[in-house]
Amino acid sequence: MSSYLLANANLLDPATGRKTPGAVLVRDGRIADIVGGAAPGTPDCAKRIDCAGRVLTPGLIDMRAFVGEPGAEHRETLASASAAAAAGGVTTLVCMPDTNPVIDGPAIVDFVLRRARDTASVNVLPAAAITKGLAGREMTEFGLLKEAGAVAFTDGLHAVANAQVMRRALTYARDFDALVMQHVEDADLVAEGVMNEGELASRLGLMGIPREAETVMLERDIRLVRLTGARYHAAMISCADSVEIVRRAKQDGLPVTCGVSVNNLVLNENDIGHYRTFCRLSPPLRDEADRHAIVQALGEGVIDVVVSDHNPQDVETKRLPFAEAADGALGIETLLGAALRLVHTGDLDLAKLVAALTVNPARILGREAGRLAVGAPADLVLIDPDLPYVLDKRRLKSRSKNSPFDEARLQGAAVLTLVGGAIVHAADDLAAAA
Repeated sequence: MSSYLLANANLLDPATGRKTPGAVLVRDGRIADIVGGAAPGTPDCAKRIDCAGRVLTPGLIDMRAFVGEPGAEHRETLASASAAAAAGGVTTLVCMPDTNPVIDGPAIVDFVLRRARDTASVNVLPAAAITKGLAGREMTEFGLLKEAGAVAFTDGLHAVANAQVMRRALTYARDFDALVMQHVEDADLVAEGVMNEGELASRLGLMGIPREAETVMLERDIRLVRLTGARYHAAMISCADSVEIVRRAKQDGLPVTCGVSVNNLVLNENDIGHYRTFCRLSPPLRDEADRHAIVQALGEGVIDVVVSDHNPQDVETKRLPFAEAADGALGIETLLGAALRLVHTGDLDLAKLVAALTVNPARILGREAGRLAVGAPADLVLIDPDLPYVLDKRRLKSRSKNSPFDEARLQGAAVLTLVGGAIVHAADDLAAAA
């Protein structure tokens, strides 16, 4: 395994928020040394990479990515998803159990881990289903699934609607010290809704989804957390009311965390425009007031993590009238560039954003990644925060091309990504070092 000296970088450690010029020595898949100030001499057998003053941080951790393997390889595979992740600076992704077959047994967890080991270029952590077949009725074997390598339990795009089943799942999760990640959306309140309920939906002639579809499920789950004491993570919240629910839960000392999709942070319902199906998402894009509320909550630490909600769809499910199109869009490759919009507009500090993409998800998942420290895994990303470009979907690594940021002007990208000390993505000016 090659050794690298990443010199002349601006080091940003999200665990402390400290940003300082310096260099990082990578050896045997770990951070061997961190030197502040002027770049030191290059050690023997190490390749020197001049970072040219760009920002070096731990690799991003995406807690919510849907990959098609097994069962829907035409939409995405572990290989293509990991290539997209590497290009976006994501070094670890948590894959959802919405596959065919569903990840609801130890053998499927083992298959995903083995397949990822053989074909993926980044770390892939499988999340197992809460209920068998995602049907919401019968619980899976939490103990066996966790032993097999599942890092969390979720029914993916499906919420566990039955309160008794959810209470039982949280009780078992508490006993196994497992994390439950819920998609907080009441299917009965969503009904035939396809976008945020409000004036715009009425003008477009589309069925709306009320905020209560999210808040009712979130309130119920937090009461069950109070009852059971289990660790609970609301996968994505999207409105001001949900922020207040989570804020109160944290103030009460409950083991509750939550995430937000990058789409809901930087886009609002107006981006649907003339029925752009690439912006049909779950949860839906909300109005500008809700967007501002969740951006503020992220800055305050009420929201813990930012996720890509990577859910690729093929042409047959997106090139349809808006009301008939499938929910979901690409996100893993555009996660960083889209999120940096908040930094450039002054809405969020870079250190806060990086923490929500690295050390916070690592802490929630119980991983040792997400920090710049000697001995930590050499999962690193070099970011050029000012690099301007127009997103061209034809250059995306994902098999599907349905990005809500298609042809958008973005500023900031990953120019170098290392996983376990190996370079998995490098921009043209750094490719020689790979």
